[in-house]
Amino acid sequence: MEDLYKIILYSLFAGITVFLGGFFAKYFERYFKDGVVKTEILHTSVAFGGGIIVAAVAFVLVPKGMDVLSVIPMTVAFLAGAIAFFFLDRHIEKKGGTVAQLLAMLIDFIPEAIALGAVFATDHNLGLLLAIFIGMQNFPESFNSYLELRKNEYTSSRCLLILFFLSFSGIIAALLGYYLLGNMPKLTGALMLFSSGGILYLIFQDIAPLSRSGKTWFPALGANFGFLMGMIGQKILG
Repeated sequence: MEDLYKIILYSLFAGITVFLGGFFAKYFERYFKDGVVKTEILHTSVAFGGGIIVAAVAFVLVPKGMDVLSVIPMTVAFLAGAIAFFFLDRHIEKKGGTVAQLLAMLIDFIPEAIALGAVFATDHNLGLLLAIFIGMQNFPESFNSYLELRKNEYTSSRCLLILFFLSFSGIIAALLGYYLLGNMPKLTGALMLFSSGGILYLIFQDIAPLSRSGKTWFPALGANFGFLMGMIGQKILG
């Protein structure tokens, strides 16, 4: 029972930053005056979030998937993710919208939350550190997701409501990982690689181009700082 409480607490910490990022974005949008500085901050935030997502792929999702799968299932899972999100992205675009940031956050957050639950079964300390890492990366990703949803004419209340419920999805994912996938490392690894394929497609198709801001170069450095956060998290996790 103590393990159950700890998993809920850790995954709640990892997920609550999804809502906090959106809440911060609401007041940034409302009170920060339009202009060059605001534009630079927005583009840098997109790049920073993209850097963290790439770091999650490079340091968490892909390595753990590759550890447990051979070449053929590894390749199939990764390509399946890329192809699936290619068609999903095209479907959303045909409807006149884009939610690439939100999709990338979800296919990053959910598998990592599942992994949190799965690794908690054998290593409580690693579970705690993974929760901290997930929480750090969710904040900028949800900040960007809120602003992206607003551009698609979602109301502020609706954006926050979506992010509020998504913040608790990590608890369900972590419990599933703990109770169902703790003894199924190959299935967990395949899920991580599937997510990695989808994330990388979204990064290069939708997210990275949004970080460009005219003839300025500073926003692109946001990706470096975001990736550095992932490097620091990897060093902490060992």
